[in-house]
This record gives sequence, structure tokens and C-alpha cells, in this order.
Amino acid sequence: MKPRRHKSSAGYSRRMFLAKTAAWGAASLLGLRTAVAAEPPPEVQKIRLVHAPAICLSPQYLAEELLRLEGFAEIQYVDQPMNKTLGFLEVDQADMTQGAGVDVVAALDAGRAILPLAGIHAGCYELFVHEQIAGIKDLKGKSVAITTDDSTERLFLSSIVAYIGINPRDIRWITTASAAAAVQTFVDGKADAFFAFAPQGEELRAKQVGRVILNTTDDRPWSQYFCCMVSARREFVAKYPAATRRALRAFLKATDLCAQEPERAARYLADKGYETRYEMALEVLKGLPYRRWRDADPEDTLRFHALRLHEVGLIKSNPQTLIAQGTDWRILNALKKEMKG
Repeated sequence: MKPRRHKSSAGYSRRMFLAKTAAWGAASLLGLRTAVAAEPPPEVQKIRLVHAPAICLSPQYLAEELLRLEGFAEIQYVDQPMNKTLGFLEVDQADMTQGAGVDVVAALDAGRAILPLAGIHAGCYELFVHEQIAGIKDLKGKSVAITTDDSTERLFLSSIVAYIGINPRDIRWITTASAAAAVQTFVDGKADAFFAFAPQGEELRAKQVGRVILNTTDDRPWSQYFCCMVSARREFVAKYPAATRRALRAFLKATDLCAQEPERAARYLADKGYETRYEMALEVLKGLPYRRWRDADPEDTLRFHALRLHEVGLIKSNPQTLIAQGTDWRILNALKKEMKG
């Protein structure tokens, strides 16, 4: 994949973005500058992130200019046409990215060289079904459209059905060539269900296709756990600890921006070309709990999904061992204290 370089659109320059961050909270920006001045500079000035077709990943796009304030001179985005982003970390094509908690669990179980750094928000996935399905238990023996066998939607939905006592092997998974193809398979009635991430859910509602029987933003217990988390390459964290701390702070500041000023965040996404449909971006940003990173423990999310996936044999690692050997929350805990309030 070639890195993607986003050009500022007319009327929305870097200078304008930095000016508008004042409206997002002068105290927050001053706090960032104070922290930057008090810390060693990043050991590397280039950082590679991922661009995927999901509005819920907005913090890593909004982080672009905040990363410049942190001392990064070059920010690249590598395009991923699906919603599974951690693979770019594993093959050294990206340094840091958001990805689903279930993907983190699977990657740690496989011994891949990633390190989860923080949770971002809950929610963003919705289970759409056609009329013949009344509830989650009715998925047994039915078909679900997905992108790949190890896709986020398959892992996440497997964790969900395992929680209510269904073996995910009793579901007929229909793999497709892309996220768009998976949606179309459901629209055409060739699959009984589809697990949609934003903005797919908004698009299906606009087409009046299917109905939602599970919303991970609202429905317990899934609403209590992170969907998106930030992870980095372990080598990047080990070689560049100052850069890692600064980059994660930019992500968390950007997450706060999504929570505090979703209108401005949505306008930035539209003007930069990350999501040109302003109203749709705004709907997603307003609906997701972006302040969750401050309150919830990301370890709880990994434990919850690891237990489910271990029960049905989709991961081999004992959840306790997986967390003990695969996580380190010291940077997050330090930033929570620094950014308190």
C-alpha cells in the first residue's frame, strides 16, 4: 500500500486548523504546549498511521496537526480499504493505529509484535438483520456477510454470540472481496445478517435495508467495553519511547476534540477528504462516547473478549497470561494524570 498524503482543501489550511483548536479549549492547547516544552523531543520525526473507511477512527485523522505540535514533521497515512488496521503494524507499514479490541486480542494470541496503548471509545458496530431473524440466538445456522475469515466483524460477532452460548462455527460466514461488497451482499438479500461499522449503519438506514437488533454503543454488556483502541508496533515503542508518549497524547487530545466539538471535528474530516459527507460524520461523532478513554480500563476490554474467544477455541492463550505478557499501560496511566480534567 502506498502512503496517502492528504492535501488541505481551499479554505482549510493547517494554519486555520491550529487557529480553530483555540475554540476547542485554550487551556487544553496550552497544556499540550507546556508538556511538549518540558519533555525530550521525539526520537524520530516521521510517523506512519492508517486510513480506513471508518468514521469512528476520526481521532487518528484529527491527530495529524496535533502530532506536528508534538514535534513530528512528517505524518503519513497508509490506505486500508477494509476496517482491519493492525495488519499494517505487523508488517512494518505503519507505526500506530486505532483498531478493534478483538483484533488486539487475536494479534496478541498469535504473538504478533503489537502493543496496545489505550482505549478510545465504545460502540460503533450494529448488527443488521433481515426479517427472518428475531434475535441474536437466531443467527445459529444463518449466514453473515464479512470481508475475510479473520475480519474484525467476524471476531467481534463471534465474541458476542459466544457470550450468549452460541458457537460461532454454527454460523455460515460469507466472505467477500471488500467492505463495500459485504454490504452489498446483505443489501441483495444473499446474507441474513451484517455487522456494520460507521458509516455502514447510516448508509443501510438511508437505504431502509434491514433492521438493527444489537447496537454496541447502547446495549450491555458490549457498550461497557472499548471498541476502538490505539496500538503501536512494539519495536517503535521500544526504540522511541518519547515519540510514543507524544503520539499517544496527540491521539487522546484528538479524541477529546471529537467529544467536545463534534461539529468542528466533522467539518475538518469533510474538508480534508476523510469523510466528505459532513452530516453523516457529525451523526457518528455525536453518537459515540469519545470521553470513555478517561474512565474505562482497556484491560477489561481485552479480558472480556479474550474469555469469549478462548471459550470457543478461537484463541489459544489463557486470557490472564495474554494480558500479563502482552500489555503495558504505563504511558497511558501517566497521560491520564497529566491530562486530568
